Amino acid sequence: MSPVRVLLADDQTLVRAAFAMLIDSAKDMEVVGQAGTGREAVALARSERADLVLMDIRMPDLDGIEATRLIAADEDLAGVRVLVLTTYDTDEYVVEALRAGASGFLVKDTRPADLLDAVRTVAAGDSLLSPGPTARLIARFLRSPAAVEATGGPDCLSEREREVLTLVARGLNNTEIGEALGLSPLTAKTHVSRIMGKLGARDRAQLVIVAYESGMVTPGRISG
Repeated sequence: MSPVRVLLADDQTLVRAAFAMLIDSAKDMEVVGQAGTGREAVALARSERADLVLMDIRMPDLDGIEATRLIAADEDLAGVRVLVLTTYDTDEYVVEALRAGASGFLVKDTRPADLLDAVRTVAAGDSLLSPGPTARLIARFLRSPAAVEATGGPDCLSEREREVLTLVARGLNNTEIGEALGLSPLTAKTHVSRIMGKLGARDRAQLVIVAYESGMVTPGRISG
């Protein structure tokens, strides 16, 4: 299996160097480029065909949110995943990054082993969402119902699909969803894929946004 091709986007040279050393130390991933600005990140994502971009939110020239939005909107980069890096799990811009198309977020002081696992998780097509921080972020900073307007909201979903969406928003994986609803993991995965198709969502991260913005899920009902 080919190694995961990772692009680092952070305006601090020392931070990029540290992440580069860590990622290159793993046999199943490699750093294919480093960007110091958002515009550089978008350009390198296109030229290097990275599988995943570790994207700092706060960068000069073009911030990580706009860079993420450009990458997510580019059909030629449909397979590129974005994992947002933030200093604190209360960074208000994380919600906007998820709206823009990021597949998850990670605080910079995460343990090295957890960062590598996060890269593997997101590169494999899953989202990286910590239910506790996600709930706090959305409770505090979610303002306009942009995601619901864009997708039409969950009204188009069946009762079973709404149940699955609620569990996705709680941070459950396919196996856990299956256990909660008496379904096989494969059936749960099929439901999740169908929900993403109906809502026009890129991944589970955007499903969480829809669930919160529609009022299906509220922070008080989230555990974790």
